[in-house]
Amino acid sequence: MTAVQVEAVVTGKADGPVVVLSNSLGSTYRMWDAQLPALEERFRVVRYNTRGHGGSPVPQGPYTIDDLADDVTALMDRLGVERAHLVGLSLGGMTAMRIAIRNPERVDRLALLCTGAQLTPSSGWTDRAATVREKGTGAVAEAVVQRWFTDSYRTENPESRRHHEDMVAATPAEGYAGCCEAIAVMDQRDDLPAIVAPTLAIAGADDPATPAPKLAEIADAVKDGRLLVVPHSAHLANAEQPDIITPALIEHLEQS
Repeated sequence: MTAVQVEAVVTGKADGPVVVLSNSLGSTYRMWDAQLPALEERFRVVRYNTRGHGGSPVPQGPYTIDDLADDVTALMDRLGVERAHLVGLSLGGMTAMRIAIRNPERVDRLALLCTGAQLTPSSGWTDRAATVREKGTGAVAEAVVQRWFTDSYRTENPESRRHHEDMVAATPAEGYAGCCEAIAVMDQRDDLPAIVAPTLAIAGADDPATPAPKLAEIADAVKDGRLLVVPHSAHLANAEQPDIITPALIEHLEQS
C-alpha cells in the first residue's frame, strides 16, 4: 500500500530540533496536549493523525505497521525533515519502533510510551476490528478509556473521561479497524536489536494494555535503552501523569 498524506500540524520553535509525536489507536494528536507547551518552547513539534484517524485519509484496511511507518517518513519528506526525534504512545510507539528499525538514519532519539513489540492474542485485535466495523467506534469507546486511565483518575476527572471517550467514538470505524489489524499481525521482537537510537521506554505502572514488562522487553533489547515506570498511571500515561512524563521526555530528547 502506498503512503497516504496524513493530516499534520507543525508548531513550536521554527529553528529547533524536530520532534514527531505519534498518537495511539483511537486518539488524535490532541492526546499530546499536556506535553505541548513545554515541547514547543524547545522543539519544532510535528503532530499528525495516523491514517484512519482525525482528518487523515481512511483507506480500506487492513493496514500493516510498515504502512503506518511509510506514512510518517513520507510526512517527514514533505516537511523537509531528514532526521527527527520520534515520540510515540501505544500504536504510535509501534510505528516509531518500525521507523527506527527500518530507517535508522531518520531517527535521532526515540521515546516509546505504553507500547509493545508484540501484543497478543491477535484474535483480540481482529475481534475488535470486526466489532467496530459492525457497530462503530462508539461501541468500544467506554471500554477503551477504562484502560487508558486508572479508576481514580476517571472518577476525579469526568470531563477528561468524556473528552477521551468522544475522541475514540469520533474515530472512523474503518480506520480504527484497519489499525487493529496492523497490531494483530505485528511482531517486532526479533528486530529490536536493530534500533540504535537512544531509547526511553515509559510504562504506566497500572497499564492493563501494555504492562511494564512489555516496555522492559524493549529497553533491554535495543542498543541503548532505559526504562521508566510511572506510578498511578494506566495506558494514556502522558495525559494522566504529565508532571512526571513531560520532564522525562525533555531530559531524554535534549541529551547530546
